Amino acid sequence: MLTALQAEPGMSVLEIGTGTGYQAALLAHRLGGQNVTSIEIDAAVAALARKALADADYGALTVVTGDGAAGYPPRAPYDRVIATVGACDVPTAWVAQTKPGGRIVLPWATEYHNGGLVTLTVGGGGTASGGIVGNVAFMLLRDQRSPYTSLRDVIYDEDHALITSTDVHPYGVAGDYNASFAIGVRVPRCRNVYRRPATGEEFQLYFVDAWSRSWACLHYLPNAIEYHVRQFGPRRLWNEVEAAYHWWIGAGRPPASQWRFTVTPAGQGIELT
Repeated sequence: MLTALQAEPGMSVLEIGTGTGYQAALLAHRLGGQNVTSIEIDAAVAALARKALADADYGALTVVTGDGAAGYPPRAPYDRVIATVGACDVPTAWVAQTKPGGRIVLPWATEYHNGGLVTLTVGGGGTASGGIVGNVAFMLLRDQRSPYTSLRDVIYDEDHALITSTDVHPYGVAGDYNASFAIGVRVPRCRNVYRRPATGEEFQLYFVDAWSRSWACLHYLPNAIEYHVRQFGPRRLWNEVEAAYHWWIGAGRPPASQWRFTVTPAGQGIELT
């Protein structure tokens, strides 16, 4: 992530998510503590990081307690912004607080796929663009997390579920990195959950939407040619996932690096190039 940041001595950097302070120390070592600002939402964690950094002679850098989604305007604009927390939607504040020509590095995710390292180059007028350059997974910004639900909470009315079948292997929609990325972009608010019994090779792959309380389940049996699918709720989640998977195949199985991210003051856009 630091390599992707391309920070050079003398540049000013805003780090979103201080944590232990380790990455902030690396930035301070290379850029000078006076050029590094780090923001941490948890006051207790921020206090521990301040002490650790001071003990390691990096006390010159600024550790702020606050919500990193809003950036830190008092020390803006920055040459670089780097996040150690994931985002489904790139906060426009990060773009607005970065100098034109500056760079933003963040872990990007969907409910379905958590594993994209995005780099953005900032243009004028609060805009930025870029794409996927690696595979990382972080917890999401607090205000972008879905309501937590266990399978027990969301799987209901199983006796009334629509039953169909598919020849799509579960690996295709959940194990293939590039397919999973595309499905996550095209099927919003859908999480996949793998569940395997204590013994045997069979397993179940669930798809859940905590907002609409919709669910689907693909049941895998070894050596099967087709797999049973059950689904229930306002959305037919398996139909959406399967359609997105076939769209991805029809598009030539594009890698995640082929998707283009654009951020403007109005929000985020993602399209295949």
